[in-house]
Amino acid sequence: MRILVLGSGAREHALVTALLAEDAGHEIVAAPGNAGIAADVEVIGLDITDGAPIADYARDHAVDLVVIGPEAPLVAGVADAVRKAGIPVFGPNRAAAALEGSKTFAKRIMDAASVPTGRAVRATTLAQVQAALDDLGAPHVVKADGLAAGKGVIVTEDRDAALAHAEHYLQQGELLVEEFLAGPEVSLFFLADGHDVLPLSPAQDYKRARDGDAGPNTGGMGAYSPLPWLDADFGSEAAFVDEVRRTIALPTVRALEAEGTPFTGLLYCGLVLTPNGIRVIEFNARFGDPETQVVLPRLVTPLSGLLLAAATGGLAGLPDPEFSPESAVVVVLASEGYPENPVTGRELTLPESLPAGVSIAHAATARVDDRLLATGGRVLGVVARADGFAAARAAAYTTLEDIHLDGGHYRRDIAERVS
Repeated sequence: MRILVLGSGAREHALVTALLAEDAGHEIVAAPGNAGIAADVEVIGLDITDGAPIADYARDHAVDLVVIGPEAPLVAGVADAVRKAGIPVFGPNRAAAALEGSKTFAKRIMDAASVPTGRAVRATTLAQVQAALDDLGAPHVVKADGLAAGKGVIVTEDRDAALAHAEHYLQQGELLVEEFLAGPEVSLFFLADGHDVLPLSPAQDYKRARDGDAGPNTGGMGAYSPLPWLDADFGSEAAFVDEVRRTIALPTVRALEAEGTPFTGLLYCGLVLTPNGIRVIEFNARFGDPETQVVLPRLVTPLSGLLLAAATGGLAGLPDPEFSPESAVVVVLASEGYPENPVTGRELTLPESLPAGVSIAHAATARVDDRLLATGGRVLGVVARADGFAAARAAAYTTLEDIHLDGGHYRRDIAERVS
């Protein structure tokens, strides 16, 4: 197939890497890509939030499948333009992408689908936020309604900090003040074709910037998969996945279908395992980052066939995707000052060779005059696969020691407590 992948982050690099690993002769093009992606496939300079030129390119170059990585082009309606041109696209239309683009829309769909989630109060004024904080109590959870690049959510015991966060984001629109849900978090992806869903393997990510879950929230500082500790509460990972499919993913997709906004693409279920059962923290409308970097390397079933089946309404009757029993860990290297004020433009040096089972997913890199530069906050992820988490962690951290970025930092406790 000729496949166009839209995006420039580590998630898109992971998608490209998984497609290339099929060794099926795919012709892959990425827009706009990054230095790592450009080393693997052709990259082109399209504005990925402008649907018409993307549809034109896909039609003129006989693209068989468009895969949309990040959330911004989905919310901008790029999938609508590509579908209108008659080209299969993996990613929901603008209306269905509101599941991520609007927290209040997502809550309404959860209510319609009877999906288990926490209490939430909509607020458009600071007075309403204050009342909701007092009603729901601490820890306080305040979420911007729209997209905020992973920075629109605050979870804090400090009421003043919650109010300051709310005051800032109220300038952009309404907020949700939510009940705090305690328990371990799990990310679980489902491929959706508008009516049916197929699960991928669960992962757990690390949102806080520093070891021990300290520091501010980030876009994600690392992740691991699978989650062997699910066996204790659910009997097996498969039983957990089936429960989420039955009570959350399928009802959500069917509720969107009933509203005339079928969801075709990747349904990201952000879950928390509370003492009262599984609850949804959030939905996203695309592959998660950095979880994708540990889920896809374990995927045995060819990714291209799954994406095309979802894009063309063909998931019904397909078996669940197969995954390797290997352990996978990704550790994110971030620029100095990330997430508050990342310093960019510094030179990055990588090892000439990598250990077996280790790869690097570029997130924010560019080549300028033969120099590799860090161009954003999260620069890259070191991904390691091995038989067991101890070996995977050791390989990832040994590789990070051979990478140099002035001021660069990373967490040293990714997957530390799992075995």
